[in-house]
Amino acid sequence: MIKCIDVSDLKVGMFVHDLNCDWASHPFFRKSFLLKQDSEIAKIVEAGIHEVYIDTQKGLDVRHARTEQEVKDTLQQEMLEIASKEPSPIIQVSFADEMGRAARIKTQAQTLVKTVMQDARLGKAVELEQVDPMIESITESVLRNGGALTTLLRIKNKDDYTFLHSVSVGTLMIAFCRSVGMDREAIRQAGLGGLLHDTGKALVPDEILNKPGRLTDEEFDIIRRHPGDGHAILLKTPGIGEIPLDITLHHHERVDGSGYPHKLPGEQITTMAKMAAIVDVYDAITADRCYHKGMSATDGLRKLYEWSKYHFDPKLVQAFMRCVGIYPVGTLVLLESGKLGVVVEQNEGNLLQPTVKTFFSTRSGVYQTPELVNLAKPLGFGGGDKIVSHEDPAKWKVNPLRFL
Repeated sequence: MIKCIDVSDLKVGMFVHDLNCDWASHPFFRKSFLLKQDSEIAKIVEAGIHEVYIDTQKGLDVRHARTEQEVKDTLQQEMLEIASKEPSPIIQVSFADEMGRAARIKTQAQTLVKTVMQDARLGKAVELEQVDPMIESITESVLRNGGALTTLLRIKNKDDYTFLHSVSVGTLMIAFCRSVGMDREAIRQAGLGGLLHDTGKALVPDEILNKPGRLTDEEFDIIRRHPGDGHAILLKTPGIGEIPLDITLHHHERVDGSGYPHKLPGEQITTMAKMAAIVDVYDAITADRCYHKGMSATDGLRKLYEWSKYHFDPKLVQAFMRCVGIYPVGTLVLLESGKLGVVVEQNEGNLLQPTVKTFFSTRSGVYQTPELVNLAKPLGFGGGDKIVSHEDPAKWKVNPLRFL
């Protein structure tokens, strides 16, 4: 049985099933292993990890601990309550109408970040006059329909991951800041910070950056230099604002003081940096990498919510969930009718009732002609169904994005 326990309950002889933190936050080669020494427990604590999941069939048990399913059920219920309190962002054009423009912006932004990284590696300053127009294009796309570009950016290949991750963080920061009502200039600065937040990785050797496995302690230390290196590079950029500098330097800080490079406590971390930390981790844990399979967007949000007890600002995590939706566009869901479908559009009135494109009946085991179902509408008016759960695409051997 898988159980969630506090690190204070860890003992030698327990089998760690999952370290319960984002992959970039710990120095272990594996996330699952048998605890053989007290020094391993000390290393877990030192890494700023507060809770872990253990496998009681492979090691010692903690009787009073909650099961993994109990934790999931509680978190899911709380998330649904949060999502039902506020409407989703206004959509100006349909997802389908924005897809073409979003695809072009994704390609252009990826090329731009690649150029910025190459210039930084050569010691050149970032040219803001090249970056600003791209921020404007991303912002306009998000204003038209935030789901289009953010959904496309979930598709990354290992060779271009670093560049597309930066585009994703920039785009999500723009959407996040817009959803909490920031002014246009603050949104622009936040997008700029997101797009440039990993500029320091230009100085990390490719064999470390793209290593298909866990990093050694020495390699982990090199990776941890990138916020400071990126900050130093941006300081050479004429006209750079305080917000991009802050996001670049502090996007790996955590509110419990366990982050880097300065181990700042929560009250010393700005709101923008706290928002960037949430966005950065969300995009990282939902992306496929050569050394781990990305979570679904809904599972990623649940993990962020779980970790907000210690690592992130809980109110900001809740605001981010409302920004992207509990069931973001592209999520595979199972409906009460037994049909499988893909979320294709958020509904402004209720994040729990998106528009879904159904294509398969789990009851008859038969593929059906794709049909749009607006869950916000009653039966007989193109609706009348309800989401029971989100589903793992691998389980059903389907790529949800092909239905968008």
